[in-house]
Amino acid sequence: MTHSIHPLSDVQTRQIGDGSRIWQFVVILPGARIGADCNLCAHCLIENDVVIGDRVTVKSGVQLWDGLRIEDDVFIGPNVTFTNDRFPRSKQYPDRFATTIVKRRASIGGAVILPGLTIGERAVVGAGAVVTRSVPAGATVVGNPARMIGMLEPGHESGPTDPQGATGDR
Repeated sequence: MTHSIHPLSDVQTRQIGDGSRIWQFVVILPGARIGADCNLCAHCLIENDVVIGDRVTVKSGVQLWDGLRIEDDVFIGPNVTFTNDRFPRSKQYPDRFATTIVKRRASIGGAVILPGLTIGERAVVGAGAVVTRSVPAGATVVGNPARMIGMLEPGHESGPTDPQGATGDR
């Protein structure tokens, strides 16, 4: 099996796992590493120092900047915004960009993620959240700044322990 690359994309890396699909208008720089069975939707940009695990979905309009590490089975929703420099200035670059880690099986809605954070395993980041600190494993966070509204029950894959918090009924 091989991967599928849309002819209207600009894929410069050769490090793409079997079964991955790259759609139109995606730009991937030469140093990026893409795992197996990934789905990279239209209008995405992936810089050089980015590592994407296996079975990751990146929806349209997402930019993955240098320093980002995405583990296996992660979902990144449309227009999620990652950052990699806490104090950006035009034409002034850090020696090394902050490392942001998205742990396995996490899901991120259309959120903003500040640099240097960890999104924990199986965590859920709600659409519109602005994540200013690391998210614990299994936590569900929403809002600006993001706050925890629930935790996954031990042994369960989805759904917080507090169903009222999950719907925003507080």
